[in-house]
Amino acid sequence: MRLNLDHIGQIAFAVADADRAERFYEDVLGLRKLYRFGDLVFFDCAGVRLMLAQSDDAAAIASHSALYFRCADIALARAELIRRGAVFNDEPHRVAPMEDHDLWMSFFGDPDGHVLALMCEAPKGYEPAAASANERFEELR
Repeated sequence: MRLNLDHIGQIAFAVADADRAERFYEDVLGLRKLYRFGDLVFFDCAGVRLMLAQSDDAAAIASHSALYFRCADIALARAELIRRGAVFNDEPHRVAPMEDHDLWMSFFGDPDGHVLALMCEAPKGYEPAAASANERFEELR
């Protein structure tokens, strides 16, 4: 039997408040909720299940791992998430020039401090569109 572990089945995050986390992942990120069982909330991420589990142990709420969301246009995705209430730590930036594309990322967090990121595998020469003055104003508010 050949062992193949290249598909993630589930990602689990400890959260301080399951209700708050449920609202963020459903309303701000727009993920499809599968179901909730007590203090466990499950979302579908294109076939990968995300489990949010409420924890009373603050040390269990890790902030040193990241969940990366693929997107087609990082500038548009970032602007929409800001409109929905996400707070970003940085501007979209190229993290790696690859042979046939460039890898762009921008980082933000959820209410419990988990590191989340947008990632975009863009064509060579891609530059994110500058945000409009209105988007910039909203971002600074």
